[in-house]
This record gives sequence, C-alpha cells and structure tokens, in this order.
Amino acid sequence: MKGVIQMAKPKYRPGETVPVSGQYPVVGPKGGKTGQEVTSVKGEPFPPTPKPGMGYGAPDKTK
Repeated sequence: MKGVIQMAKPKYRPGETVPVSGQYPVVGPKGGKTGQEVTSVKGEPFPPTPKPGMGYGAPDKTK
C-alpha cells in the first residue's frame, strides 16, 4: 500500500539492559508514539512501562 506508514514493534523491553545512555521514547505494543520518554543510563535496566506490552524505541543519545 502506498503512503501507509508501518510502525515497528518496540526495540527494547522493560528490564533489558540499556545499551547506550539517552532519552528513550515510550512506545505502544505496535510501536505507536505515546508522547512520553525516559532518560536511561548505559548498563542499567529499563524501567517498567505504564501499561503491559509497551516498550522503548530508538534513543536520542546523551553524554
């Protein structure tokens, strides 16, 4: 289908180890934006999400 934007599933799940420090968007089960984000530090686990099935998208990296 032309013009249809496909959403990817969340890239990271709660409890997984954060690969790089940054601000990660909270995304729905199908990858939809929620307008929320969390700042996570490399080596720490991702925090729980507001609802089951949610996860985290690609980060805006920080130092």
